[in-house]
Amino acid sequence: MQLASQQLESKDVKVQLLLAGGYEYTVYLKSDAPLLHSLLTTVVARAYNKEAAEHNLFQIPIDAGHSALCFSSDRLVGVVTEPPVWIQQIEEVKPPSLDILNSHYIQIENFLPPQEYEQLINYVLDKESDFVATSTSTKDQDYRRSMVLYSFPEFTELIVKRIQEIMGDVISKLGLPSFVISQIECQLTAHNDGNYYKMHNDNGSPETATRELTYVYYFNKQPKAFSGGELIIYDSKIENNFYVNAESYKKLEPLNNSIVFFISRYMHEVLPVICPSKAFADSRFTINGWVRR
Repeated sequence: MQLASQQLESKDVKVQLLLAGGYEYTVYLKSDAPLLHSLLTTVVARAYNKEAAEHNLFQIPIDAGHSALCFSSDRLVGVVTEPPVWIQQIEEVKPPSLDILNSHYIQIENFLPPQEYEQLINYVLDKESDFVATSTSTKDQDYRRSMVLYSFPEFTELIVKRIQEIMGDVISKLGLPSFVISQIECQLTAHNDGNYYKMHNDNGSPETATRELTYVYYFNKQPKAFSGGELIIYDSKIENNFYVNAESYKKLEPLNNSIVFFISRYMHEVLPVICPSKAFADSRFTINGWVRR
């Protein structure tokens, strides 16, 4: 617990210490003395949570320095000050509620070797005319803005193979029970200036219910010509037997040539991309998809 003592001009304070067992001792301290602040802090901390209060040893000179009063902080019951010294309590940051389910993800850097990475960049730039505007099942025009390439067989097989090679390790690190993979889906997406994807999850409909994991592979031309486009993965909580987003979240940078895996039920979103040139080649590119059971 953090405390801030009231700002007072330094003066002598008569301090009466009330100790367990009915013992009382009187000492004189300056109003701005660290020892006085420590005594008051101990009393307030123990009042809020006796078990969590830190234990330490007080050693206080008495009888004009001829004696010393020593006691453990857990023996301090109260402090009487004359004139009064007030303590302004700073509101504590409450720990996350126990019903919050922490989201987990894995991010693997240097996913593709340099040669394959360069081939992918060149391939995407050659396919610019084949990209189409993305949509959602609700047909909401303001929910998602980006361009997508649904068919790219030249690299689909490569990405799927690489994901299959590491899937056992990914499932283990995410703490999931092992499952039989029925399909790994792929699409290639380009986010340019002002593009985004509002909060959603990836297995919230009957058609998508078998999606267990979501993955996003990031790549872009170097040097990077955009900013923003971070991935927000929300922690979860259960309301009325449904997983919903909590207020807390993880924020992931779109790190070039890295791949991220997370559980498909997590609510997540893509923040708006800022790309001053608005050139397709300067976009935030991803190969993203889902691992189905």
